[in-house]
Amino acid sequence: MNSESSAPEASADDSYFDYCPWDFARRASEEQRAAQAALQQRLADGGASFGPCCYVSPAAGVFTDVLRLGENSYIAGHAYVTGEMTAGADCTVNPYATVRGRIVLGDGVRIGAHSSLLGFNHGFAPDRPVHRQPLTSKGITVGDDVWIGSHVVVLDGVTIGDHCVVGAGAVVTKDLPPWTIAAGNPARPLRDRRGQGPARVRAPEGGLGDAVARFADRARGQAGDLLARNWNADTGRYRDRPGAAETVRAHCDAVEIADLLLHSPPPHLSAAEHAERLRALQDPVSGLVPELASDGGPGVLPAPAADGWIDDGTAEYHVLSVGYALDLLGSRFAHPVHVVRHMTADRLVARLDSLPWRTGAWSAGAWVDCWATGAHRNLELGAEAGAPGALEALFGWLGTRVGPWTGMWGEAASPAAGRLQLVNGYYRLTRGSFAQFGLPVPYAERVVDTVLAHGGDPRWFAADRQNACNVLDVAHPLWLAGQQTRHRAAEARAWAEEQLAQVLERWRDGAGFGFGPPGEGGGGPGRDPGLQGTEMWLAIIWLLADLVGVADRLGYRARGIHRPEAARSAALRIPSHPAPIDNSP
Repeated sequence: MNSESSAPEASADDSYFDYCPWDFARRASEEQRAAQAALQQRLADGGASFGPCCYVSPAAGVFTDVLRLGENSYIAGHAYVTGEMTAGADCTVNPYATVRGRIVLGDGVRIGAHSSLLGFNHGFAPDRPVHRQPLTSKGITVGDDVWIGSHVVVLDGVTIGDHCVVGAGAVVTKDLPPWTIAAGNPARPLRDRRGQGPARVRAPEGGLGDAVARFADRARGQAGDLLARNWNADTGRYRDRPGAAETVRAHCDAVEIADLLLHSPPPHLSAAEHAERLRALQDPVSGLVPELASDGGPGVLPAPAADGWIDDGTAEYHVLSVGYALDLLGSRFAHPVHVVRHMTADRLVARLDSLPWRTGAWSAGAWVDCWATGAHRNLELGAEAGAPGALEALFGWLGTRVGPWTGMWGEAASPAAGRLQLVNGYYRLTRGSFAQFGLPVPYAERVVDTVLAHGGDPRWFAADRQNACNVLDVAHPLWLAGQQTRHRAAEARAWAEEQLAQVLERWRDGAGFGFGPPGEGGGGPGRDPGLQGTEMWLAIIWLLADLVGVADRLGYRARGIHRPEAARSAALRIPSHPAPIDNSP
Protein backbone atom coordinates (compact mmCIF):
# COMPACT_ATOMS: atom_id res chain seq x y z
CA MET A 1 0.00 0.00 0.00
CA ASN A 2 1.10 3.59 -0.55
CA SER A 3 2.87 5.56 2.13
CA GLU A 4 0.96 8.80 1.50
CA SER A 5 4.20 10.70 2.02
CA SER A 6 4.49 14.44 1.44
CA ALA A 7 5.18 15.70 -2.09
CA PRO A 8 6.61 18.99 -3.33
CA GLU A 9 4.19 21.89 -3.43
CA ALA A 10 4.74 22.44 -7.18
CA SER A 11 1.74 22.02 -9.45
CA ALA A 12 1.00 18.50 -10.69
CA ASP A 13 -0.46 17.20 -13.91
CA ASP A 14 -3.73 15.28 -13.89
CA SER A 15 -2.14 11.82 -13.91
CA TYR A 16 -0.26 12.58 -10.70
CA PHE A 17 -3.51 12.59 -8.72
CA ASP A 18 -4.56 9.24 -10.21
CA TYR A 19 -1.80 7.70 -8.11
CA CYS A 20 -1.44 10.25 -5.29
CA PRO A 21 -5.01 11.41 -4.64
CA TRP A 22 -4.25 12.37 -1.04
CA ASP A 23 -2.37 15.38 -2.43
CA PHE A 24 -5.33 16.73 -4.40
CA ALA A 25 -6.70 19.00 -1.67
CA ARG A 26 -3.46 20.95 -1.28
CA ARG A 27 -1.88 20.77 -4.74
CA ALA A 28 -4.67 20.88 -7.32
CA SER A 29 -5.06 23.93 -9.53
CA GLU A 30 -8.35 25.81 -9.78
CA GLU A 31 -8.94 24.20 -13.16
CA GLN A 32 -8.38 20.73 -11.70
CA ARG A 33 -10.71 21.50 -8.78
CA ALA A 34 -13.41 22.63 -11.17
CA ALA A 35 -13.03 19.43 -13.21
CA GLN A 36 -13.27 17.31 -10.05
CA ALA A 37 -16.39 19.18 -8.90
CA ALA A 38 -17.96 18.56 -12.30
CA LEU A 39 -17.14 14.84 -12.13
CA GLN A 40 -18.64 14.52 -8.65
CA GLN A 41 -21.73 16.41 -9.80
CA ARG A 42 -22.24 13.98 -12.70
CA LEU A 43 -21.99 11.10 -10.26
CA ALA A 44 -24.30 12.88 -7.80
CA ASP A 45 -26.86 13.31 -10.59
CA GLY A 46 -26.93 9.52 -10.67
CA GLY A 47 -27.55 9.30 -6.92
CA ALA A 48 -24.02 9.37 -5.46
CA SER A 49 -23.17 11.47 -2.42
CA PHE A 50 -19.84 12.87 -1.22
CA GLY A 51 -18.61 14.37 2.03
CA PRO A 52 -16.17 17.28 2.11
CA CYS A 53 -12.69 16.88 0.60
CA CYS A 54 -13.41 13.72 -1.38
CA TYR A 55 -11.67 12.81 -4.63
CA VAL A 56 -12.62 10.43 -7.44
CA SER A 57 -10.03 9.94 -10.14
CA PRO A 58 -11.34 10.46 -13.67
CA ALA A 59 -9.25 7.42 -14.57
CA ALA A 60 -11.26 5.21 -12.17
CA GLY A 61 -14.07 3.03 -13.52
CA VAL A 62 -16.99 4.01 -11.26
CA PHE A 63 -20.27 2.41 -12.37
CA THR A 64 -22.28 2.16 -9.17
CA ASP A 65 -25.94 1.83 -8.28
CA VAL A 66 -25.17 3.33 -4.85
CA LEU A 67 -22.07 5.35 -3.97
CA ARG A 68 -21.55 7.19 -0.70
CA LEU A 69 -18.16 8.54 0.33
CA GLY A 70 -17.59 10.12 3.75
CA GLU A 71 -15.33 13.13 4.15
CA ASN A 72 -11.66 12.88 3.21
CA SER A 73 -12.21 9.68 1.24
CA TYR A 74 -10.93 8.95 -2.24
CA ILE A 75 -11.00 6.53 -5.16
CA ALA A 76 -7.65 6.45 -6.97
CA GLY A 77 -6.87 5.98 -10.64
CA HIS A 78 -7.71 2.71 -12.40
CA ALA A 79 -9.78 1.48 -9.46
CA TYR A 80 -12.92 -0.41 -10.56
CA VAL A 81 -16.02 0.23 -8.44
CA THR A 82 -19.48 -1.19 -9.20
CA GLY A 83 -22.65 -2.16 -7.33
CA GLU A 84 -23.35 -0.56 -3.95
CA MET A 85 -20.46 0.98 -2.02
CA THR A 86 -20.91 2.92 1.20
CA ALA A 87 -17.77 4.27 2.87
CA GLY A 88 -17.27 6.27 6.05
CA ALA A 89 -14.75 9.04 6.59
CA ASP A 90 -11.04 8.76 5.72
CA CYS A 91 -11.41 5.74 3.44
CA THR A 92 -9.05 5.04 0.53
CA VAL A 93 -9.50 2.84 -2.52
CA ASN A 94 -5.99 2.78 -3.97
CA PRO A 95 -4.88 2.36 -7.60
CA TYR A 96 -6.08 -0.74 -9.46
CA ALA A 97 -8.24 -1.90 -6.55
CA THR A 98 -11.58 -3.58 -7.36
CA VAL A 99 -14.65 -3.01 -5.19
CA ARG A 100 -17.78 -4.77 -6.48
CA GLY A 101 -21.15 -5.88 -5.15
CA ARG A 102 -22.59 -4.69 -1.82
CA ILE A 103 -19.73 -3.21 0.19
CA VAL A 104 -19.95 -1.29 3.48
CA LEU A 105 -16.78 0.32 4.84
CA GLY A 106 -16.47 1.94 8.28
CA ASP A 107 -14.25 4.92 9.02
CA GLY A 108 -10.52 4.88 8.29
CA VAL A 109 -10.46 1.88 5.93
CA ARG A 110 -7.40 1.52 3.66
CA ILE A 111 -7.74 -0.77 0.62
CA GLY A 112 -4.34 -1.45 -0.92
CA ALA A 113 -3.42 -1.36 -4.60
CA HIS A 114 -4.56 -4.32 -6.72
CA SER A 115 -6.82 -5.65 -3.95
CA SER A 116 -10.33 -6.95 -4.66
CA LEU A 117 -13.43 -6.82 -2.47
CA LEU A 118 -15.92 -9.05 -4.29
CA GLY A 119 -19.33 -8.67 -2.67
CA PHE A 120 -21.13 -10.97 -5.10
CA ASN A 121 -20.82 -14.46 -6.55
CA HIS A 122 -21.87 -16.57 -9.54
CA GLY A 123 -23.97 -19.66 -9.31
CA PHE A 124 -22.17 -22.68 -10.71
CA ALA A 125 -24.77 -25.45 -10.79
CA PRO A 126 -23.90 -28.16 -13.36
CA ASP A 127 -27.11 -27.76 -15.41
CA ARG A 128 -26.02 -24.68 -17.40
CA PRO A 129 -22.96 -22.65 -18.35
CA VAL A 130 -21.58 -20.34 -15.67
CA HIS A 131 -22.27 -17.24 -17.76
CA ARG A 132 -25.99 -18.09 -17.69
CA GLN A 133 -26.12 -18.60 -13.94
CA PRO A 134 -27.70 -16.04 -11.57
CA LEU A 135 -25.62 -13.72 -9.42
CA THR A 136 -25.91 -13.78 -5.64
CA SER A 137 -24.74 -11.20 -3.10
CA LYS A 138 -24.39 -11.41 0.66
CA GLY A 139 -22.19 -8.33 0.80
CA ILE A 140 -18.94 -7.49 2.57
CA THR A 141 -18.72 -5.40 5.73
CA VAL A 142 -15.46 -3.83 6.91
CA GLY A 143 -15.28 -2.15 10.32
CA ASP A 144 -13.45 0.98 11.43
CA ASP A 145 -9.66 1.45 11.29
CA VAL A 146 -8.89 -1.45 8.94
CA TRP A 147 -5.83 -1.79 6.69
CA ILE A 148 -6.20 -4.19 3.77
CA GLY A 149 -2.80 -4.63 2.14
CA SER A 150 -2.01 -4.95 -1.56
CA HIS A 151 -3.20 -7.89 -3.69
CA VAL A 152 -5.71 -9.03 -1.03
CA VAL A 153 -8.93 -10.75 -2.12
CA VAL A 154 -11.98 -10.56 0.18
CA LEU A 155 -14.83 -12.89 -0.81
CA ASP A 156 -18.58 -12.35 -0.60
CA GLY A 157 -20.23 -12.70 2.82
CA VAL A 158 -17.16 -11.78 4.87
CA THR A 159 -17.16 -9.34 7.79
CA ILE A 160 -13.82 -7.83 8.82
CA GLY A 161 -13.99 -6.45 12.35
CA ASP A 162 -12.74 -3.11 13.62
CA HIS A 163 -8.97 -2.47 13.83
CA CYS A 164 -7.94 -5.45 11.66
CA VAL A 165 -4.84 -5.65 9.46
CA VAL A 166 -4.87 -8.01 6.46
CA GLY A 167 -1.45 -8.84 5.05
CA ALA A 168 -0.55 -8.52 1.37
CA GLY A 169 -1.73 -11.35 -0.86
CA ALA A 170 -4.22 -12.79 1.64
CA VAL A 171 -7.48 -14.41 0.50
CA VAL A 172 -10.12 -13.72 3.14
CA THR A 173 -12.85 -16.37 3.05
CA LYS A 174 -14.17 -16.14 6.64
CA ASP A 175 -14.99 -13.41 9.14
CA LEU A 176 -12.14 -11.80 11.07
CA PRO A 177 -12.78 -10.71 14.68
CA PRO A 178 -11.79 -7.18 15.75
CA TRP A 179 -8.07 -6.47 16.28
CA THR A 180 -7.00 -9.47 14.19
CA ILE A 181 -3.80 -9.45 12.15
CA ALA A 182 -4.36 -12.03 9.40
CA ALA A 183 -2.45 -13.28 6.35
CA GLY A 184 -2.24 -16.25 3.99
CA ASN A 185 -4.42 -18.14 1.54
CA PRO A 186 -6.88 -18.74 3.03
CA ALA A 187 -6.31 -15.93 5.52
CA ARG A 188 -5.65 -17.08 9.07
CA PRO A 189 -5.39 -15.00 12.24
CA LEU A 190 -1.75 -14.55 13.27
CA ARG A 191 -2.05 -12.48 16.42
CA ASP A 192 -3.97 -9.72 18.17
CA ARG A 193 -3.00 -6.25 16.92
CA ARG A 194 -3.02 -4.85 20.44
CA GLY A 195 0.18 -6.79 21.10
CA GLN A 196 0.91 -5.58 24.64
CA GLY A 197 -2.78 -5.61 25.58
CA PRO A 198 -4.28 -7.83 28.25
CA ALA A 199 -3.35 -11.49 27.86
CA ARG A 200 -6.14 -14.00 27.59
CA VAL A 201 -7.07 -15.41 30.98
CA ARG A 202 -6.40 -19.11 31.29
CA ALA A 203 -9.08 -21.42 32.60
CA PRO A 204 -8.44 -22.44 36.20
CA GLU A 205 -6.58 -25.69 36.82
CA GLY A 206 -8.84 -28.69 36.27
CA GLY A 207 -10.95 -26.96 33.65
CA LEU A 208 -13.86 -24.57 33.81
CA GLY A 209 -16.31 -27.34 34.71
CA ASP A 210 -14.50 -28.05 37.97
CA ALA A 211 -14.05 -24.32 38.59
CA VAL A 212 -17.75 -23.51 38.30
CA ALA A 213 -18.66 -26.46 40.51
CA ARG A 214 -16.25 -25.25 43.22
CA PHE A 215 -17.62 -21.73 42.89
CA ALA A 216 -21.25 -22.86 43.22
CA ASP A 217 -20.49 -24.88 46.36
CA ARG A 218 -18.68 -21.89 47.86
CA ALA A 219 -21.53 -19.48 47.04
CA ARG A 220 -24.22 -21.81 48.38
CA GLY A 221 -22.34 -22.22 51.63
CA GLN A 222 -22.21 -18.45 52.13
CA ALA A 223 -25.65 -17.47 50.82
CA GLY A 224 -27.20 -17.20 54.28
CA ASP A 225 -24.49 -14.83 55.54
CA LEU A 226 -24.70 -12.76 52.34
CA LEU A 227 -28.46 -12.23 52.74
CA ALA A 228 -28.22 -11.53 56.49
CA ARG A 229 -25.56 -8.89 55.82
CA ASN A 230 -28.09 -6.84 53.85
CA TRP A 231 -31.25 -7.41 55.95
CA ASN A 232 -32.38 -4.69 58.32
CA ALA A 233 -34.31 -6.44 61.08
CA ASP A 234 -35.53 -3.11 62.50
CA THR A 235 -37.37 -2.09 59.34
CA GLY A 236 -37.95 -5.51 57.77
CA ARG A 237 -36.37 -4.36 54.49
CA TYR A 238 -33.29 -5.14 52.40
CA ARG A 239 -30.52 -2.83 51.25
CA ASP A 240 -28.07 -3.51 48.44
CA ARG A 241 -25.04 -3.40 50.79
CA PRO A 242 -24.32 -2.21 54.32
CA GLY A 243 -24.74 1.55 54.58
CA ALA A 244 -26.91 1.84 51.47
CA ALA A 245 -30.57 2.85 51.44
CA GLU A 246 -33.28 0.21 51.56
CA THR A 247 -34.85 -0.29 48.13
CA VAL A 248 -37.48 -2.31 46.33
CA ARG A 249 -34.86 -3.78 44.03
CA ALA A 250 -32.73 -4.97 46.95
CA HIS A 251 -35.69 -7.00 48.25
CA CYS A 252 -36.22 -8.51 44.78
CA ASP A 253 -32.51 -9.29 44.43
CA ALA A 254 -32.58 -11.08 47.78
CA VAL A 255 -35.48 -13.23 46.61
CA GLU A 256 -33.65 -14.09 43.37
CA ILE A 257 -30.35 -14.95 45.13
CA ALA A 258 -32.11 -17.17 47.66
CA ASP A 259 -33.93 -19.00 44.88
CA LEU A 260 -30.70 -19.54 42.93
CA LEU A 261 -28.51 -20.70 45.80
CA LEU A 262 -30.93 -21.99 48.47
CA HIS A 263 -33.94 -22.97 46.33
CA SER A 264 -36.14 -21.25 48.91
CA PRO A 265 -37.24 -17.73 49.91
CA PRO A 266 -34.85 -15.59 51.99
CA PRO A 267 -35.04 -16.99 55.54
CA HIS A 268 -36.00 -13.73 57.26
CA LEU A 269 -39.69 -13.98 56.28
CA SER A 270 -42.02 -16.64 54.96
CA ALA A 271 -42.77 -16.73 51.24
CA ALA A 272 -46.25 -15.30 51.92
CA GLU A 273 -44.82 -12.43 54.01
CA HIS A 274 -42.24 -11.57 51.32
CA ALA A 275 -44.95 -11.58 48.68
CA GLU A 276 -47.35 -9.45 50.66
CA ARG A 277 -44.71 -6.77 51.31
CA LEU A 278 -43.93 -6.53 47.60
CA ARG A 279 -47.58 -6.64 46.46
CA ALA A 280 -48.47 -3.82 48.86
CA LEU A 281 -46.06 -1.47 47.04
CA GLN A 282 -47.94 -1.52 43.73
CA ASP A 283 -49.84 1.67 42.88
CA PRO A 284 -53.42 0.51 42.14
CA VAL A 285 -54.07 3.36 39.68
CA SER A 286 -51.06 3.03 37.36
CA GLY A 287 -50.03 -0.53 38.20
CA LEU A 288 -46.40 0.61 38.59
CA VAL A 289 -44.27 0.08 41.70
CA PRO A 290 -42.60 3.29 42.96
CA GLU A 291 -39.42 3.36 45.01
CA LEU A 292 -39.74 3.19 48.81
CA ALA A 293 -40.55 6.39 50.64
CA SER A 294 -38.56 7.44 53.69
CA ASP A 295 -41.08 5.69 55.97
CA GLY A 296 -40.64 2.38 54.11
CA GLY A 297 -43.99 2.59 52.33
CA PRO A 298 -44.60 3.18 48.61
CA GLY A 299 -43.28 6.46 47.24
CA VAL A 300 -45.01 8.96 44.95
CA LEU A 301 -45.00 8.62 41.17
CA PRO A 302 -44.69 11.61 38.80
CA ALA A 303 -47.68 12.87 36.83
CA PRO A 304 -48.56 11.00 33.62
CA ALA A 305 -47.38 12.27 30.22
CA ALA A 306 -49.83 13.23 27.49
CA ASP A 307 -50.07 9.62 26.27
CA GLY A 308 -50.85 8.38 29.79
CA TRP A 309 -47.43 6.89 30.43
CA ILE A 310 -45.57 7.68 33.66
CA ASP A 311 -41.89 8.29 32.95
CA ASP A 312 -40.08 6.92 35.98
CA GLY A 313 -37.16 4.62 35.15
CA THR A 314 -37.02 3.05 38.60
CA ALA A 315 -40.73 2.27 38.66
CA GLU A 316 -40.48 0.90 35.13
CA TYR A 317 -37.73 -1.51 36.17
CA HIS A 318 -39.81 -2.65 39.12
CA VAL A 319 -42.37 -4.04 36.66
CA LEU A 320 -39.62 -6.54 35.85
CA SER A 321 -37.95 -7.09 39.23
CA VAL A 322 -41.07 -7.21 41.43
CA GLY A 323 -43.05 -9.28 38.93
CA TYR A 324 -40.37 -11.97 38.72
CA ALA A 325 -39.71 -11.95 42.47
CA LEU A 326 -43.43 -12.59 42.98
CA ASP A 327 -43.21 -15.48 40.50
CA LEU A 328 -40.49 -17.07 42.61
CA LEU A 329 -42.60 -16.60 45.73
CA GLY A 330 -45.62 -18.26 44.12
CA SER A 331 -47.58 -15.00 43.86
CA ARG A 332 -48.59 -12.31 41.35
CA PHE A 333 -49.21 -8.58 41.14
CA ALA A 334 -52.35 -7.41 42.92
CA HIS A 335 -53.39 -5.20 39.98
CA PRO A 336 -52.86 -5.07 36.22
CA VAL A 337 -50.19 -2.71 34.92
CA HIS A 338 -52.76 -0.12 33.85
CA VAL A 339 -50.37 2.25 32.05
CA VAL A 340 -49.70 -0.63 29.66
CA ARG A 341 -53.29 -1.85 29.55
CA HIS A 342 -54.68 1.56 28.59
CA MET A 343 -52.12 2.46 25.90
CA THR A 344 -53.72 2.27 22.46
CA ALA A 345 -51.86 0.93 19.45
CA ASP A 346 -51.60 4.43 17.95
CA ARG A 347 -50.14 5.87 21.14
CA LEU A 348 -47.78 2.93 21.48
CA VAL A 349 -46.44 3.42 17.95
CA ALA A 350 -46.07 7.17 18.55
CA ARG A 351 -44.16 6.48 21.75
CA LEU A 352 -41.90 3.95 19.98
CA ASP A 353 -41.20 6.47 17.21
CA SER A 354 -40.24 9.09 19.80
CA LEU A 355 -37.73 6.98 21.73
CA PRO A 356 -34.04 7.97 21.39
CA TRP A 357 -32.94 5.13 19.13
CA ARG A 358 -30.05 7.13 17.63
CA THR A 359 -28.67 8.67 20.81
CA GLY A 360 -29.81 6.42 23.65
CA ALA A 361 -30.60 2.92 22.39
CA TRP A 362 -30.31 1.51 25.92
CA SER A 363 -33.10 3.68 27.34
CA ALA A 364 -35.24 2.98 24.27
CA GLY A 365 -34.75 -0.77 24.71
CA ALA A 366 -35.44 -0.50 28.44
CA TRP A 367 -38.80 1.14 27.73
CA VAL A 368 -39.78 -1.68 25.38
CA ASP A 369 -38.71 -4.19 28.04
CA CYS A 370 -40.98 -2.55 30.61
CA TRP A 371 -44.01 -2.25 28.30
CA ALA A 372 -43.75 -5.82 27.03
CA THR A 373 -43.26 -7.18 30.54
CA GLY A 374 -46.30 -5.23 31.71
CA ALA A 375 -48.28 -6.82 28.87
CA HIS A 376 -47.09 -10.26 29.99
CA ARG A 377 -48.16 -9.54 33.58
CA ASN A 378 -51.58 -8.33 32.45
CA LEU A 379 -52.15 -11.51 30.45
CA GLU A 380 -51.06 -13.50 33.52
CA LEU A 381 -53.86 -11.84 35.52
CA GLY A 382 -56.42 -12.59 32.81
CA ALA A 383 -56.58 -8.95 31.70
CA GLU A 384 -55.94 -7.55 28.23
CA ALA A 385 -52.23 -7.13 27.53
CA GLY A 386 -52.93 -3.60 26.32
CA ALA A 387 -55.58 -1.87 24.28
CA PRO A 388 -56.84 -3.97 21.32
CA GLY A 389 -54.07 -4.51 18.80
CA ALA A 390 -51.34 -2.93 20.93
CA LEU A 391 -49.26 -6.07 21.50
CA GLU A 392 -49.44 -6.90 17.80
CA ALA A 393 -48.46 -3.31 17.02
CA LEU A 394 -45.37 -3.65 19.22
CA PHE A 395 -44.08 -6.71 17.39
CA GLY A 396 -45.10 -5.25 14.04
CA TRP A 397 -43.12 -2.08 14.75
CA LEU A 398 -40.10 -4.07 15.91
CA GLY A 399 -40.26 -6.39 12.92
CA THR A 400 -40.21 -3.51 10.46
CA ARG A 401 -37.58 -1.38 12.20
CA VAL A 402 -34.81 -3.90 12.87
CA GLY A 403 -31.56 -3.22 11.02
CA PRO A 404 -30.77 -6.08 8.60
CA TRP A 405 -27.02 -5.38 8.74
CA THR A 406 -26.77 -5.47 12.54
CA GLY A 407 -29.90 -7.32 13.68
CA MET A 408 -30.37 -4.44 16.14
CA TRP A 409 -32.64 -1.50 16.75
CA GLY A 410 -31.09 1.96 16.69
CA GLU A 411 -27.48 2.61 15.82
CA ALA A 412 -24.15 3.35 17.41
CA ALA A 413 -24.12 6.97 18.56
CA SER A 414 -20.62 7.57 17.12
CA PRO A 415 -17.51 5.59 16.18
CA ALA A 416 -15.86 6.84 19.36
CA ALA A 417 -18.72 5.60 21.52
CA GLY A 418 -18.63 2.19 19.88
CA ARG A 419 -21.54 -0.25 20.07
CA LEU A 420 -22.17 -0.07 23.82
CA GLN A 421 -25.59 1.62 23.69
CA LEU A 422 -26.65 -0.39 20.64
CA VAL A 423 -25.89 -3.82 22.12
CA ASN A 424 -27.02 -3.01 25.67
CA GLY A 425 -30.30 -1.66 24.29
CA TYR A 426 -30.70 -4.85 22.25
CA TYR A 427 -30.49 -6.97 25.37
CA ARG A 428 -33.18 -5.01 27.21
CA LEU A 429 -35.49 -4.88 24.19
CA THR A 430 -35.26 -8.57 23.33
CA ARG A 431 -35.39 -9.73 26.95
CA GLY A 432 -38.85 -8.28 27.39
CA SER A 433 -40.20 -8.97 23.91
CA PHE A 434 -38.80 -11.82 21.81
CA ALA A 435 -37.20 -13.82 24.63
CA GLN A 436 -40.04 -13.37 27.12
CA PHE A 437 -42.71 -14.28 24.55
CA GLY A 438 -40.76 -17.17 23.02
CA LEU A 439 -40.34 -15.64 19.55
CA PRO A 440 -37.25 -16.05 17.33
CA VAL A 441 -35.10 -12.94 16.99
CA PRO A 442 -34.70 -11.47 13.50
CA TYR A 443 -31.36 -11.78 11.68
CA ALA A 444 -29.74 -14.01 14.32
CA GLU A 445 -26.46 -14.32 12.40
CA ARG A 446 -26.09 -10.54 12.15
CA VAL A 447 -26.83 -10.26 15.87
CA VAL A 448 -23.93 -12.61 16.59
CA ASP A 449 -21.65 -10.57 14.31
CA THR A 450 -22.56 -7.28 15.99
CA VAL A 451 -22.34 -8.61 19.53
CA LEU A 452 -19.01 -10.34 19.00
CA ALA A 453 -17.58 -7.18 17.46
CA HIS A 454 -18.69 -5.27 20.56
CA GLY A 455 -17.44 -8.01 22.89
CA GLY A 456 -13.92 -7.45 21.59
CA ASP A 457 -13.85 -3.79 22.62
CA PRO A 458 -11.17 -3.50 25.34
CA ARG A 459 -12.78 -0.40 26.81
CA TRP A 460 -15.57 -2.57 28.22
CA PHE A 461 -14.23 -6.13 28.21
CA ALA A 462 -10.51 -6.06 28.96
CA ALA A 463 -9.51 -7.70 32.24
CA ASP A 464 -10.79 -5.75 35.27
CA ARG A 465 -12.92 -3.39 33.17
CA GLN A 466 -16.14 -5.40 32.92
CA ASN A 467 -19.30 -4.58 34.80
CA ALA A 468 -22.32 -6.81 35.16
CA CYS A 469 -24.55 -4.94 32.71
CA ASN A 470 -22.02 -4.94 29.90
CA VAL A 471 -21.19 -8.65 30.20
CA LEU A 472 -24.84 -9.66 30.60
CA ASP A 473 -25.79 -7.62 27.55
CA VAL A 474 -23.36 -9.64 25.41
CA ALA A 475 -23.84 -13.05 27.03
CA HIS A 476 -27.63 -13.10 26.78
CA PRO A 477 -27.82 -12.08 23.07
CA LEU A 478 -25.15 -14.68 22.22
CA TRP A 479 -27.11 -17.30 24.13
CA LEU A 480 -30.45 -16.22 22.65
CA ALA A 481 -29.24 -16.06 19.04
CA GLY A 482 -27.39 -19.32 19.63
CA GLN A 483 -30.73 -21.09 20.06
CA GLN A 484 -31.36 -20.33 16.36
CA THR A 485 -27.94 -20.52 14.70
CA ARG A 486 -24.48 -22.01 15.15
CA HIS A 487 -22.96 -19.04 13.34
CA ARG A 488 -19.51 -18.28 14.85
CA ALA A 489 -20.33 -20.55 17.80
CA ALA A 490 -16.67 -21.30 18.49
CA GLU A 491 -15.90 -17.58 18.82
CA ALA A 492 -18.88 -17.09 21.14
CA ARG A 493 -17.64 -19.97 23.29
CA ALA A 494 -14.10 -18.57 23.40
CA TRP A 495 -15.42 -15.18 24.52
CA ALA A 496 -17.55 -16.82 27.19
CA GLU A 497 -14.62 -18.92 28.47
CA GLU A 498 -12.47 -15.84 28.92
CA GLN A 499 -15.16 -13.87 30.75
CA LEU A 500 -16.17 -16.82 32.92
CA ALA A 501 -12.62 -17.51 34.06
CA GLN A 502 -12.29 -13.89 35.17
CA VAL A 503 -15.57 -13.45 37.00
CA LEU A 504 -15.20 -16.58 39.09
CA GLU A 505 -12.24 -14.91 40.80
CA ARG A 506 -14.28 -11.88 41.89
CA TRP A 507 -16.46 -13.50 44.54
CA ARG A 508 -15.94 -11.94 47.96
CA ASP A 509 -16.49 -14.37 50.81
CA GLY A 510 -19.64 -13.63 52.78
CA ALA A 511 -20.45 -10.62 50.60
CA GLY A 512 -20.87 -11.81 47.00
CA PHE A 513 -20.11 -9.81 43.86
CA GLY A 514 -19.77 -6.11 43.18
CA PHE A 515 -21.58 -4.76 40.14
CA GLY A 516 -18.31 -3.54 38.60
CA PRO A 517 -14.70 -4.68 38.75
CA PRO A 518 -12.75 -4.37 42.02
CA GLY A 519 -10.43 -1.78 40.44
CA GLU A 520 -7.60 0.02 42.08
CA GLY A 521 -7.81 2.41 44.97
CA GLY A 522 -10.60 0.83 46.98
CA GLY A 523 -14.30 0.28 46.51
CA GLY A 524 -17.30 2.32 45.59
CA PRO A 525 -21.04 1.86 44.95
CA GLY A 526 -20.37 -0.24 41.86
CA ARG A 527 -17.33 -2.08 43.16
CA ASP A 528 -18.39 -3.01 46.69
CA PRO A 529 -20.14 -6.37 46.82
CA GLY A 530 -23.91 -6.20 47.15
CA LEU A 531 -27.19 -7.86 46.25
CA GLN A 532 -27.55 -6.31 42.77
CA GLY A 533 -24.08 -7.36 41.63
CA THR A 534 -24.49 -10.81 43.16
CA GLU A 535 -27.87 -11.49 41.54
CA MET A 536 -26.69 -10.31 38.14
CA TRP A 537 -23.36 -12.14 38.15
CA LEU A 538 -24.97 -15.40 39.30
CA ALA A 539 -27.28 -15.24 36.27
CA ILE A 540 -24.41 -14.20 33.97
CA ILE A 541 -22.29 -17.10 35.19
CA TRP A 542 -25.04 -19.52 34.19
CA LEU A 543 -25.29 -17.98 30.69
CA LEU A 544 -21.51 -18.03 30.21
CA ALA A 545 -21.28 -21.58 31.56
CA ASP A 546 -24.02 -22.73 29.20
CA LEU A 547 -22.23 -21.14 26.22
CA VAL A 548 -19.12 -23.07 27.30
CA GLY A 549 -21.08 -26.27 27.98
CA VAL A 550 -20.57 -26.62 31.74
CA ALA A 551 -23.76 -25.06 33.17
CA ASP A 552 -24.85 -28.43 34.57
CA ARG A 553 -21.97 -28.19 37.07
CA LEU A 554 -23.49 -25.13 38.75
CA GLY A 555 -26.53 -26.81 40.27
CA TYR A 556 -28.75 -23.81 39.63
CA ARG A 557 -30.58 -22.17 36.75
CA ALA A 558 -32.13 -18.70 36.78
CA ARG A 559 -35.92 -18.76 37.08
CA GLY A 560 -36.53 -15.05 37.60
CA ILE A 561 -35.76 -11.86 35.74
CA HIS A 562 -32.76 -13.37 33.91
CA ARG A 563 -34.35 -16.73 33.15
CA PRO A 564 -33.22 -18.27 29.85
CA GLU A 565 -36.58 -19.80 28.98
CA ALA A 566 -39.58 -17.90 27.63
CA ALA A 567 -42.08 -16.82 30.26
CA ARG A 568 -45.02 -17.02 27.88
CA SER A 569 -46.01 -19.01 24.80
CA ALA A 570 -45.72 -17.25 21.46
CA ALA A 571 -49.15 -18.50 20.38
CA LEU A 572 -50.84 -15.25 21.35
CA ARG A 573 -52.17 -13.49 18.22
CA ILE A 574 -48.59 -12.35 17.56
CA PRO A 575 -47.52 -13.04 13.96
CA SER A 576 -44.22 -14.91 13.75
CA HIS A 577 -43.28 -12.65 10.83
CA PRO A 578 -44.82 -9.27 11.74
CA ALA A 579 -46.41 -7.35 8.92
CA PRO A 580 -45.75 -3.63 8.40
CA ILE A 581 -47.94 -1.28 10.39
CA ASP A 582 -49.36 2.10 9.52
CA ASN A 583 -47.33 4.80 11.25
CA SER A 584 -49.47 7.67 10.04
CA PRO A 585 -50.87 9.90 12.79
